Amino acid sequence: VSVGEGGNDSAALEPGVFIVRGAEHALSVGVAPTGEEGDALPFGPFDPDADKTPEQGLRNWVREQTPIIPGYVEQLYTFGNRSRYAAARGPNPLRVISIGYLALTRREGAHTSDRVFWGGWYSYFPWEDWREGKPKMIDAAILPGLRRWALSAPTAAEKSQRKLRIGLCFGLDGNLWDEEKVLERYELLYEARLVAEAIRDRGLKVDYAPISGRSMLYDHRRILATAMSRLRGKLKYRPVVFELVPPEFTLLHLQKTVEAIVGLPLHKQNFRRLVE
Repeated sequence: VSVGEGGNDSAALEPGVFIVRGAEHALSVGVAPTGEEGDALPFGPFDPDADKTPEQGLRNWVREQTPIIPGYVEQLYTFGNRSRYAAARGPNPLRVISIGYLALTRREGAHTSDRVFWGGWYSYFPWEDWREGKPKMIDAAILPGLRRWALSAPTAAEKSQRKLRIGLCFGLDGNLWDEEKVLERYELLYEARLVAEAIRDRGLKVDYAPISGRSMLYDHRRILATAMSRLRGKLKYRPVVFELVPPEFTLLHLQKTVEAIVGLPLHKQNFRRLVE
């Protein structure tokens, strides 16, 4: 993850995640038999003979696949859901277990192309950016779709449970918007079949367009949602934001960087007191 300038406004910052376009780098471990194109996070196999630790393996193949050298790295989560990859759905299913890592780095000097590049994370999660107010797509598309899904529940108890989840995730019915619930919101949209991955993974044919936002290969958008939740929460108790700013910076730049990550505007004086 990095934060850099976005758009035409030099004051506007955009969090980015490094993307490897296409799945060629996964062929060696048999998890991309279809040769499907699309956005993927950098990933690769763990070699127990060559790599002393999983983190060393991570750093090795990130250097091979990308032009970046990760700085701060921490283990994120272990992902092992069945059918995460197409290779796990045949008569001899392959169970793929992935250890996800959150790595922070600065964007300067990283050579990119149309195959390896910084993808703006709000292009994958446009409903998470509240810096200029509530995204219009929430009321226009997301909530109507979720309410239809809630009403389709087979029992009254399930309908009530679905409505409760919608309210908690999207700040309705007296609940506040919680910027850390990125993963819960994505899981809800996936369960309601409102994102492209849910339709793809189930092999469905639907007569509606999924919610906008770039999709990713495999379950990589779920992994990214997990990383976003972790980073937004960690900012509140650890100074990891300094991994994302240049050696010299203004307080305004620091505030804009934090706002870009949490997706919310911050009160200037309160923020500066927090920094102090």
